[in-house]
Amino acid sequence: MSRRIREDISISLFGPKMITVALFLVLFYFHDQLGYSEAQLQFGFYSETCPSAESIVRDVVQHAVTNDPGKAAVLLRLQFHDCFVEGCDGSILIKHDGKDDERFAAGNAGVAGFDVIDEAKSELERLCPGIVSCADIVALAARDAIAEAKGPFYEVPTGRRDGRIANVGHATNLPDVQDSINTLKSKFREKGLSDQDLVLLSAGAHTIGTTACFFVIQRLDAQDPTINPKFFQILRSKCPQGGDVNVRIPLDWDSQFVFDDQILQNIKNGRGVILSDSVLYQDNSMKKIIDSYLETNQSSKANFAADFVKAMVKMGAIGVKIGVEGEIRRLCSATN
Repeated sequence: MSRRIREDISISLFGPKMITVALFLVLFYFHDQLGYSEAQLQFGFYSETCPSAESIVRDVVQHAVTNDPGKAAVLLRLQFHDCFVEGCDGSILIKHDGKDDERFAAGNAGVAGFDVIDEAKSELERLCPGIVSCADIVALAARDAIAEAKGPFYEVPTGRRDGRIANVGHATNLPDVQDSINTLKSKFREKGLSDQDLVLLSAGAHTIGTTACFFVIQRLDAQDPTINPKFFQILRSKCPQGGDVNVRIPLDWDSQFVFDDQILQNIKNGRGVILSDSVLYQDNSMKKIIDSYLETNQSSKANFAADFVKAMVKMGAIGVKIGVEGEIRRLCSATN
């Protein structure tokens, strides 16, 4: 090839127009990559903007659970109920005048832990004002509560922003203790959650905590045949006909303050306290999932704690608001 032809090709390839195009493509690539990363939750999202964010939440949760071990289950349940309505955006925390907010929905009866979230938010606003979302505090508090109950400690992706809508009418399709197995499956699948996630996040999460007789009395009055006869007598003694429906009883009768897989053994043995737990073992596909965590052969036994963590992280990404969506509330109970 002659020198003149090579020079012409060089000028054509590296002339001002081609350099401009190449630079545009490079900038577009990096902008696209940046946009992708911003559109995702991230581990350590606050590492530069509020490095102590996670430790602050952890300290508040540790103090709360030390004073009241029942708070662990309360904080775990709070994230579940937040994520199932409007996505994981802290909408359940909002409280206006009246009873029109999401937290007052029938399916959210008994949901609590708001004081713990508010305490953590107050401390975070003092040190890192306007940085850490209430939605992320809910997710971190659930993780720390599980750890306080001797469960696994896991990394929580953060970067959620807070929602501005909290409407009781949007919380009408929450999973209910009286739901059939098919209804439960449907409600979880609508959120992108699998049958395994249902076992883990519904029954598995009941490894800690209590419920009110109000949620048990109906199946006792109907003499539900799936309840172990001896256990039926125990439940009936705690929740007698005509008794106080607000009396609290453990969901996991053997280890209500400890995160373990005993709840699944209880369900298998007819010792599930609420109907939505018990019906899982009446379904063949769900039965196989539960049994996989109860294998006596350790080499073939599924890892309950590890799978529970995966399900929690998966649930924690439902409908999240990111980037410029939503806001960072100054008070978790009120939009800005």
